[in-house]
Amino acid sequence: MGIKTTRWDSAEHLKTEEDIQLYLEACLEEAGDDPSFIVHALSVIARARNMSQLARDIGLTREGLYKALSPEGNPTFTTVAKVAKALGLQITVQTSPQPAAK
Repeated sequence: MGIKTTRWDSAEHLKTEEDIQLYLEACLEEAGDDPSFIVHALSVIARARNMSQLARDIGLTREGLYKALSPEGNPTFTTVAKVAKALGLQITVQTSPQPAAK
C-alpha cells in the first residue's frame, strides 16, 4: 500500500492577519530578484482572502485577476499595487544594508 499525499496549498493556512504578514515577509526574503515570486505570494493571499471579492474591490473580473496573478501573467505595477491595497497591505521601500567595506 502506497503513501497517500495531498497537494500543499499555503492559502489554506493563512487564517489571520499575522499569518499573512509573516507569509509575505518570508516570500519577500526568499524572492530575491524574482518579481514573479512576489506576484505568486499575492495570489496565494488573494485566494486565502476571497479572490472574487478582491477582484470586485479593484475593478477586475475574477478571471482577469486570476490571469494577472497566474504564473503566465505579467501584471502591471498598478495592478500589483491595487491588489496589495485591497488586501490591506502597504508597499514600502527602504534602503538595503550596505556590505562592509573591504
